[in-house]
Amino acid sequence: IRSIARVAEKIVPTMCGVYVLSCLAILLMNAGLIPDAISSILSGAFSDDALYGGFIGVLVTGFKRAAFSNEAGVGSAAIAHAAAKTNEPVEQGLVAMLGTMIDTLIVCTMTGLVIVLTGVLESGVSGASLTSMAFGAVLPGGEWVVTIGVVVFATTTMMGWAFYGERCVVYLFGTKGIMPFRVLWVLAIPVGAGADL
Repeated sequence: IRSIARVAEKIVPTMCGVYVLSCLAILLMNAGLIPDAISSILSGAFSDDALYGGFIGVLVTGFKRAAFSNEAGVGSAAIAHAAAKTNEPVEQGLVAMLGTMIDTLIVCTMTGLVIVLTGVLESGVSGASLTSMAFGAVLPGGEWVVTIGVVVFATTTMMGWAFYGERCVVYLFGTKGIMPFRVLWVLAIPVGAGADL
């Protein structure tokens, strides 16, 4: 966990900072359009079509995105926070809540605004490709911010989930299960990367 933390504590905040600064640059370049973008997002979220036609689908998608984005409600992040060495457990709880707040309220809101402001929403593209298209539409080389960010966050996420899995294997099978788990984990990476979602 210490080696994972050492890598993540340097890479993740740096990449998050670059991403947020890029979002801010795009938002500042289109500052006059922000009220219309917020209005568009709210009217789309509470329209009759969204309310009746797609409510369940949107709700399910929202829960999936939230779990993917910050593990809120999944329970896995508690494994990492429990491994932290601290004299004040309350501080660690505040750190856990702060991470979810930064991710959901700041980063995801900024990303949504960038996508709406750049006009790429109707392109038919979704996910990281849509975000990459939005950044590239305004910032020269902006698509690389998203591409590099996805690679960095995917790598640190794999390391984190490897730790979670290893802790669970130790709980279920003892320390003798660590090496077989690590081998299976490494073999699963190319399968997961190449499998059709």
